[in-house]
Amino acid sequence: MKNLSQILDQIDHQLVTGDYLRLISGVEIDSRLIKEQGLFIAIEGTVSDGHEFIGSALANGATAIICNRLPGELVDGITYIMVENTRMVVGFLAANFYDHPSKKLKLVGVTGTNGKTSFVQLAQRLFSLLGHKSGMLSTIENKIDRQVLSASLTTPDAISLQKILAEMVRSECTHVFMEVSSHALDQGRVSGCHFQAAVFTNLTHDHLDYHGTFDHYIKSKKLFFDRLENDAHALINIDDRHGQVMVQNTQAKVHTYALRKAASFKGKIIDNSAHGLHLQIDGTEMHSALVGAFNASNLLAVYAVARILGQDKLDVLQNLSGLAAPAGRMEVVRDQSRQVTAFVDYAHTPDALKNVLETIVEIKQRGQQVVTVVGCGGNRDALKRPVMAKLAVQYSDRVILTSDNPRFEDPEQIIKDMENGIPSGEMYKVLSITNRREAIKVAIAIIDEGGIILVAGKGHENYQDIQGIKKPFDDREVLKECFTIRKS
Repeated sequence: MKNLSQILDQIDHQLVTGDYLRLISGVEIDSRLIKEQGLFIAIEGTVSDGHEFIGSALANGATAIICNRLPGELVDGITYIMVENTRMVVGFLAANFYDHPSKKLKLVGVTGTNGKTSFVQLAQRLFSLLGHKSGMLSTIENKIDRQVLSASLTTPDAISLQKILAEMVRSECTHVFMEVSSHALDQGRVSGCHFQAAVFTNLTHDHLDYHGTFDHYIKSKKLFFDRLENDAHALINIDDRHGQVMVQNTQAKVHTYALRKAASFKGKIIDNSAHGLHLQIDGTEMHSALVGAFNASNLLAVYAVARILGQDKLDVLQNLSGLAAPAGRMEVVRDQSRQVTAFVDYAHTPDALKNVLETIVEIKQRGQQVVTVVGCGGNRDALKRPVMAKLAVQYSDRVILTSDNPRFEDPEQIIKDMENGIPSGEMYKVLSITNRREAIKVAIAIIDEGGIILVAGKGHENYQDIQGIKKPFDDREVLKECFTIRKS
């Protein structure tokens, strides 16, 4: 329990009715979660307006309300507080309520179009091997040391974030690695967090369905670095042309990493094959089971953060070399009887798909056939659909366009949008099969012995989102089943 004066510390506000000594049992932005003596923060969301649920919050036991605008009628005995923008202060309010857990942790955030999930997974595993209790907040799952929690958003809402960070403190975690999405930055979800380090991976065409323009997308990412305090570290990938833009106005100490340019932390690919990577990092060679230049960049970023946080160089490299690929990131499923290798990857943007396909082209043997199965998500940026299809055709011998997570769109229309990107002279390479299971089955049927199949777009996901229903579907399991059926 905390009184309102503690929760409102350092927050610009106007007390309309009530007093600051009122004890608060919890803070919520969802009126359904309010309990007795709760504080309800009314936020104007993209789908609904929390001000419309003030009555519901009061019915559930709220005794204090923080809002942008007052309801038509004020209820006696309730404390009402006005702020200019509830969305921008909710993180600070939650941080005050939970005693600023991020200041008791070494919190590392990573932003960028691609590589965020791989980075946090690899970093959390590395620090566990180095003997540190660590936490992770990612698209796939949240972890408190070895305890796995479900995750529904890349970055949780501001209150859920502070709550889970507080749980990590109680569990004696010392380091936490979290994905920081452009949506979260734009919506103020990480407000109230004190970051020890912030990492920028890369920036490519994505999420324009939300941001509208690429310029707005860049500015949303840049907010992360603009808001860092002067005791923080900013680590940027200068192989990406947007890297330097991110830190133009930061107060943090800036570090760089790169595979192609001179940098604070320099890596070099010596060999890249289906068996993994042979790298040189800061002058020392190491091997990794991970495949591809993009994974070399991910490993270098994790190494750089570990060194920035004071870890021993050789300990880091030794433990880094033993890490397996993150779930659904160039994850391998093999049919040993026909020597067919299938890669399952989350690539769902043009740049990510290009990186994966270029990696396959780099590691394949002469004459090896490449068959790509790919789709695009519904209710997301439609401009990338023809680009994704064109890339798949450019780098593959055969392409099967299929359904991804159509959500509330017609999957056949999504496929037609993708087909618009295929040059007329390349259409002979392409099959369009709406049913994803059937598409994978056909890919296995047409692949030559010893060939490579890429199933792209869903990676670690174990469902298909169709008309608001998440139906069980896992590319990895479907591949295994289809390989087994073909052998029998």
